[in-house]
Amino acid sequence: MSEPSNSEQYGPIGPKASEDEIPATRRLGGGLKLRSVLPNAITAAALCSGLTGIRFAIVGDWEKAVFAIILAGLLDGIDGRIARLLKAQSRFGAELDSLADSLSFGMAPALVLFLWSLQDLPRFGWLASLAFAICCALRLARFNAQIDVDHQPHKSAGFLTGVPAPLGAGLAFLPMYLWIASGEPIFREPLIIAAWVALMAFLMISNLATLSWTSIRPRRDLRLGAIAITGILFAALLTEPWWTLAALCVGYLLLMPYGWWSYSKVRRQRKAEGAVS
Repeated sequence: MSEPSNSEQYGPIGPKASEDEIPATRRLGGGLKLRSVLPNAITAAALCSGLTGIRFAIVGDWEKAVFAIILAGLLDGIDGRIARLLKAQSRFGAELDSLADSLSFGMAPALVLFLWSLQDLPRFGWLASLAFAICCALRLARFNAQIDVDHQPHKSAGFLTGVPAPLGAGLAFLPMYLWIASGEPIFREPLIIAAWVALMAFLMISNLATLSWTSIRPRRDLRLGAIAITGILFAALLTEPWWTLAALCVGYLLLMPYGWWSYSKVRRQRKAEGAVS
């Protein structure tokens, strides 16, 4: 009896990207396709950037620590798109991406925030850091477990389940953005930071429907305005990065109730269609 193929064992990763498809390019040793090197190299770069943020935090260079993790988030946002563009999705890439995300957006932010503020709150500060790192890992494990699941109500409607790991890391840094921008010591208060980090940890593993990029589709008459706003935000990030990052975080948090309401509306429509059929 022949052994089952990789696609039968694990299911496809991305469109037309099963592991046992006939390769269109030369493979490297170990079966890794040559066209898979670029997206996986970007994922490795994101991992190194996130972990380098810990190094900057150890020496007290907080701005570089945050920027390193933000850079990891930007790299994480493009590796998957490049993999789909090159048709280089693979089980290896999916596993590497999850491991990199867990370290860059779970462990690294937890340690940076602990070294920055939470170490002044013995026991509870460390517990808050642990909760954030663990919840990030749990979120990614849940995502991996659902890769091959056909019935995913949130995903099928264009929504995400909970706050994505990179966004969770960015939101966790909101008090640090405000502290760097204003210098106010209240934003470094360990009790406030611990409560905030615990809340972000909960949002990552929550079952809340949150907006995804695919669900944001501005009307035709608003698209020029969206382009202009994007340009203004980019300029603001160059001139006032910390206030702009804080504003983006607040904007995302304000949009979360809208995402929940939008998904509730879709769910009601589905129930009505099911009752009619």
